[in-house]
Amino acid sequence: EREGTRKMADEGTANCIDIILAIILPPLGVFFKFACGVKFWICLLLTFFGYLPGIIYAVWVITK
Repeated sequence: EREGTRKMADEGTANCIDIILAIILPPLGVFFKFACGVKFWICLLLTFFGYLPGIIYAVWVITK
């Protein structure tokens, strides 16, 4: 049971780091989570249009 708890904590920590990265530099947070897929390119495009839309999309995609 300890390993199951540790695994959940590691996933929570990784998710938290991804969200912090998504706030600082939205495409980077999405890239670390999903690599260079469609979600990354959408996030990059939204970030070019405005920093805030990029953050909102990145956090939404990571927490979804």
